[in-house]
Amino acid sequence: MAINSQTKNSKKSMNVAIIMDGNGRWAISNSLNISKGHKKGVEIVRKIVEESVRQNISSLTLYAFSSENWSRPKAEIEAIKKLVIDAINNQVPELIEQKVKLRFFGHVNKFGKKIVSKIEEAENATYTDEGSLNLNVALGYGGRQDFLDITKDIATRVLSNEIKIDDIDENTISQLSSVPVNDIDLLIRTGGDRRISNFLLYQIAYSEIVFIDKYWPDFTKEDFIECIDNFKKVSRRFGKRI
Repeated sequence: MAINSQTKNSKKSMNVAIIMDGNGRWAISNSLNISKGHKKGVEIVRKIVEESVRQNISSLTLYAFSSENWSRPKAEIEAIKKLVIDAINNQVPELIEQKVKLRFFGHVNKFGKKIVSKIEEAENATYTDEGSLNLNVALGYGGRQDFLDITKDIATRVLSNEIKIDDIDENTISQLSSVPVNDIDLLIRTGGDRRISNFLLYQIAYSEIVFIDKYWPDFTKEDFIECIDNFKKVSRRFGKRI
């Protein structure tokens, strides 16, 4: 994992992250196959991406598949893999048109060569220096695993005399993380649960966090706008006395 010399947060505007929870429960509550819930969830992603562009948000980071999700039934995992490919095929042309820069992060290699190749194609096709939105998708990602990867990377660099222990700081950790954004301003979780679920543990240190009772397939553009508007009313002190 090489250190990226470029600053991950290239814009000064808002960085939003979403834990898109509840696809399976939505499907069950509507007497549908769970894969239908994931498919409906992808449709919601499209709407939220479009609204993020309209809102001039700098980055949108989505929790699509966690490192813990590998414990789900094989049939569901295979359906998700197919959905990843279908989503890329269907939505990349729209992302290019909207100048949305797509980036996947996490242990993506576990999804196999076909998906890795498709992801590389999508990232190359949407690459731009002056995009309207950075869309970051967590695939096979876990916050604790990210810390473990960073720790191993730092230890290797120290042992090879590439860096000194005294040179290690917060910037080192940020640059070695697989997450392509340093700080999340607003974290939204749908589905009714009040927990972080191993997502962006380092990057959400000062995030405003909103928990939504709706399942992700029921989350609307209006819900998203309300979350953003409420965030803009918050006084963010970062430990300072104002």
